[in-house]
Formats: sequence, C-alpha cells, structure tokens
Amino acid sequence: MALTLEQAIARVPGWGGPGLTVTPLGGGITNHNFRVDVGGESFVLRLVGEGTDLLGIDREVEYAANLAAAAVGVAPEVVTFLRPEGCLVTRFVAGRSIEPAEMGRPEMIVRVAQALRTVHALPPVRATFSPFQVVEDYAHLARQRNVRFPDDFDRLHRQLNQIPARAGAESCLCHNDLLNANFLDDGALRILDWEYAAMGEAFFDLANFSRHHDFHETQDVLLLQAYFGQATPGRLARLRLMRVASDMREAMWGLLQSGISQLDFDFRDYADRHFQRAGEGIGDPQWNEWLKEAAHGV
Repeated sequence: MALTLEQAIARVPGWGGPGLTVTPLGGGITNHNFRVDVGGESFVLRLVGEGTDLLGIDREVEYAANLAAAAVGVAPEVVTFLRPEGCLVTRFVAGRSIEPAEMGRPEMIVRVAQALRTVHALPPVRATFSPFQVVEDYAHLARQRNVRFPDDFDRLHRQLNQIPARAGAESCLCHNDLLNANFLDDGALRILDWEYAAMGEAFFDLANFSRHHDFHETQDVLLLQAYFGQATPGRLARLRLMRVASDMREAMWGLLQSGISQLDFDFRDYADRHFQRAGEGIGDPQWNEWLKEAAHGV
C-alpha cells in the first residue's frame, strides 16, 4: 500500500521536530515529489505512484542506481529509502533547469556525453532494459485493459522490429529516461529520476537524450564524437534508429498509462504524439540506409 505524505515524513529520521515545511514539486507525471525543508537543510521526498510496478519499475533498483550515480557526482545524494514502499529521499539540488535549446549547444552536449560515460561505467544492477521488450510488455498489458491502439500500430511495430540487434554488445548501467526535466546544473551536471535505470544499451541512452531534445543530425554527430571520440556511419545509423525505439517506448508508456493511471494527465495525447514521431522517423528517406549501416556494426 502506498504511503501518504504524513506517513512518509513520520518515518524519515530527524524529521519529527517543529519547523518542517513541505512544498510540492512540479514536473513529475508518474510520482508525487515534494521539497522538504527541515533543520536548515532541504530534501526531495518521492511518493511512489499507484501501479508503477506495471511499468517495469523496481524501486530497489532505482535506489541502487541513484546511490551509485550519486557516489560519482552525477545524481543527488540519497538520504533515506523507505522499505517496502520504495519511497526515496534525496538531498535537494539547488541547481538551475536547462532549457532544451541550451542542451543542444556543443559545450552542453559534451557535458552530457561525459556524464553518460561516467554512468555507463558504474557497477551493474540486477535489472535489464530493452526498448523492444518494453514495447512488447506494455502492449500486452494495454490489451489486457482494452486500451485502444492506433490504427497503424502493427506497421510501426513491424518496422521497429527491423532494427538489428547489436551482436556481442556489452550492456551497461543506463538511465533510460533522459528527458529535459531530469537535468539540473549546479556547477556540476546532475541527472535526476533513476526509476527506469537498468542494464541496457548505451545507444539507447544517447538516442533517448537526443530525441527528447529534438537534435538534428549534426548535433547527433557531436554527441557521438563527444561520447566515443568518433562518429562513424554505423554509430550514427544506430543512434538514429534508436531514436525511433525511444519514441515507440514513450508512446507505449503513454498508452499503458492511459489504462492504469488515475493522475490528471492526458496520457492518450502523449502516446499519440510519440506514435506520430516514431512514424516520422520510420518514414525518413534514410531509414533503409540506417538499417543497412547498423547491420554492419558500429
């Protein structure tokens, strides 16, 4: 059973005295986040949303990933983790939001690439992530709940499954949810919200970041150069294909949420917009060329 705000606060060590103030934080879709000021310090308390286990979220893995990323300065410090409910308390980062246009500047692309290289080198966690499997899992759960699928879903699904697997590719710890709201700058670049973190493919993180910030191909080349040192045709093709995988994952997330969430958010519109974006990627004149290049390796 989910905790109420009052129940969670009562269980955090040191939060029982007077002078505690709570401020709701915006930006979250799945969970409820609050800033808690107490004893001259500031924290963020996350209350777990209902049904998030159906989205493949493992709160123990989120905790482990956030803890590891905080140890190398990429994520906020973890203060408390409330079991078994999975509520996480982190230190509040007094940083600034980064506008999407700024994220596309060369110097910021380099900073993000460096942060992702640091994350991808962290020790493994006990969960795996594949956008292709997520689409399958979410589709199964959505059908069980009689959610209406878009008319062209089967076509998009077939095209998605044309993307070749990376033979022999090693998995690494990935964030898997690099939307703009999950970045802060307080002098260091901080990445928030590790609930989808798992062992996966580095190219998905790169593509997910790229797609959420509407990068054009030149920016993708800069991202690959900053991450790998070189942007080969195979790497660029893989990145552009995985952008479509990112959109399909986002679309299916919205579709499933429309059938399970009680939050006041238009998940159907979110899904439709990402299905459209996936279709645009698949319809790109270079789609078949990307498939050929990616099949040759990166």
